[in-house]
Amino acid sequence: MQCSWKAVLLLALASIAIQYTAIRTFTAKSFHSCPIPNPMNCSLSQDSDAADRLCDESPTFAYNLSRKTHVLILATTRSGSSFVGQLFNQHFDVFYLFEPLYHVQYTLIPKLTQSKSTTDRRGMMGASRDLLRSLYDCDLYFLENYIKPQPVNHTTDRLFRRGASKALCSPPVCESLGAIDLHLEEGDCVKKCGTLNLTLATESCKEHGHVAIKTVRVPEVSDLRALVEDPRLNLKVIQLVRDPRGILAIWDGTGRKPYNLDVTQLTTVCEDFWNSVSTGLNRPPWLKGKYMLVRYEDLARNPMKKTEEIYDFLGIPMDSNVERWIQNNTRGDRSSSKHKYGTVRNSAATAEKWRFRLSYEIVAFTQHACQQVLAQLGYKTAGSEEELKNLSMSLVEERDFLPFS
Repeated sequence: MQCSWKAVLLLALASIAIQYTAIRTFTAKSFHSCPIPNPMNCSLSQDSDAADRLCDESPTFAYNLSRKTHVLILATTRSGSSFVGQLFNQHFDVFYLFEPLYHVQYTLIPKLTQSKSTTDRRGMMGASRDLLRSLYDCDLYFLENYIKPQPVNHTTDRLFRRGASKALCSPPVCESLGAIDLHLEEGDCVKKCGTLNLTLATESCKEHGHVAIKTVRVPEVSDLRALVEDPRLNLKVIQLVRDPRGILAIWDGTGRKPYNLDVTQLTTVCEDFWNSVSTGLNRPPWLKGKYMLVRYEDLARNPMKKTEEIYDFLGIPMDSNVERWIQNNTRGDRSSSKHKYGTVRNSAATAEKWRFRLSYEIVAFTQHACQQVLAQLGYKTAGSEEELKNLSMSLVEERDFLPFS
């Protein structure tokens, strides 16, 4: 019995060691936190030398004390998230990344786009949270675990939509660009800059005051709770929603009959909206001061005012670059942008375009499938073909979704 008891003890200790090693593997490249939970203790410690050593070894509290803001744009596909991302990408002091979780998805679940499994969708969340935490700490090397083929000497030409990030297409990350290239299209930027040096990208990130990331690969805000509650982060979530009928029109504008549509994706979007928005609007303590709900339609109709509200919520001054970009990119039409992911358009008209692209039959079907979330978000239903096409009848209720502060 004595040998058996020792064997059990050894196994238990070995298990603890394995778990600790696993945790360190995920966190060693990310944050290194001071063992003292209150940063003020570093200066109040009786042993000043020991306190200095603790604070020197732990840059985490420098971030907290400087209030470096970490922004996550939480959205779904075709909801206007690229447009919202540009509101941060244009800011001179924001380091912006476009969909870095793409690499996690296509490494862990390569066929996720064909899979409708909730298990598959949730399976990547642990890895996604680890990557987000590292990126907010400006550790872009952590991305190398998911980029295929793996970068050599910290350089790669495989970063997804690298050209959508202004910081990754500007000096010092891209020295080949000059003043004339400031407004390059995404594809042109990639051609001129060549391979991405992740060391330079990491340094550029550290030089910016804030980090913003856009993703459509996190189902609900509750999936981010561990990051929101992390005292080493100052994470604020902007949840972007859009009328599901507008999303459906972009997915499929052919006017096909409902029985020919694969409605699983639409149902999933509405369920995610409902669950996530319900969490946000219920105002749990862990989201206080960390969550803002934005309807795409409100942003499209009054982009300057809504953008000012967003920046006010974040506590970041909105600079002239953002204002100029809004003026130049919300009054044109789609044809004025060469790139298929361009954002130049008449934003107000775009928000209503679905009313003419979808048949009433398909609209009625969507209204039935998503009735809960439509009511929750203040989207009115159209009871007839005439109501659907009558633009004098707004299908968006006046709602003031105030940030939870």
